[in-house]
Amino acid sequence: MLQAATEASGNPSSLHWAGRAARRVVDDAREILARYVDCESGSVVFTSGGTESNNIAIHSVLSACKPGRIVTTAIEHPAVLKPLQQFIDAQAVDAGWELVQVRPDQSGVVDAGQMMQAIGDETRLVCMMLVNNESGAVQPVEQVAAHCRAHKVPMLVDAVQGLGKGKLNFRQLGVDFMSLSAHKIGGPKGIGALLVRRGVKLHELAPGGGQERGRRAGTENVPAIAGFAAALGVIDFAALAPVRNGFEQLLCEQIPGAEIIAADSPRTANTSLVLLPGMDGETMLMQLDLDGFAVASGSACSSGKREASHVLLAMGISDMRARSSIRVSFGPSNSSQDAEALVAALVKVRKRLKSMAGVAG
Repeated sequence: MLQAATEASGNPSSLHWAGRAARRVVDDAREILARYVDCESGSVVFTSGGTESNNIAIHSVLSACKPGRIVTTAIEHPAVLKPLQQFIDAQAVDAGWELVQVRPDQSGVVDAGQMMQAIGDETRLVCMMLVNNESGAVQPVEQVAAHCRAHKVPMLVDAVQGLGKGKLNFRQLGVDFMSLSAHKIGGPKGIGALLVRRGVKLHELAPGGGQERGRRAGTENVPAIAGFAAALGVIDFAALAPVRNGFEQLLCEQIPGAEIIAADSPRTANTSLVLLPGMDGETMLMQLDLDGFAVASGSACSSGKREASHVLLAMGISDMRARSSIRVSFGPSNSSQDAEALVAALVKVRKRLKSMAGVAG
């Protein structure tokens, strides 16, 4: 990023030597990302992140078609659920739009059959995340995508949590749009991409100077784009599984009643969503923060709100139990000793909270 900022400081749209240097950085990064996810370089549209990518795809599709059904899951990130709901709310009451949210089972996975059953001739768009951002549970995107192709229904996949966590093949999935973000793989914040299948028309969300082949206006963030490409494949997330698994095993041994969400489902190796009955998630978060641990209560993008996780509620977990959850994400700097220290801190917090409440044990 530093090299791009100093040696390619021009505007990529300019024709002079400084602009051409910046353009080479952007084009090289586009090629690197395209190879990493197996798509054509022309399919890559650089954006500010997953939220913008999702919004561009959603508004591009829905603004260009007649009213009908939108099918998504009840566990999508707010970056999908909110723009979908806002689009519906902005239409006339009797406009004919319908939003269907398919709930997961208790494993945290949405049933592919239920998704396909909800998709019909009146469906205008299907949105489904690849990996849930709270539980880490992998969703059956490929099966649903095949059904969408057969019915010629456009599909958006939010793959922000899936990038770098396992094989991600845009061509094989066969979806129309895919959202990515760099900071989930250790890259810079504020840069992402929207992958667009060849032949699919994309309308600019905010028209302007015609950058990114007229699909996303605004001067490209050259250093961040270089950082995005440089971060691909650097972190071996699969190697974090022993740390995460050791944490979960020790936690369940040390704290009676602790429950691991989606424990028996395919999950990304670095994510753990746990329920600790009788303990308030927000209180735990603050107590752990004092001990030097940075964990989340629900989605990191909305953890400032005092609301139960919509993911857990969609799974049929009660509001009270859902509020006893914390989400732990392990990174390359974390060791088994860190996991043990976190469990010890949780045990200490539990005793402290029980003491404050006047509860023995």
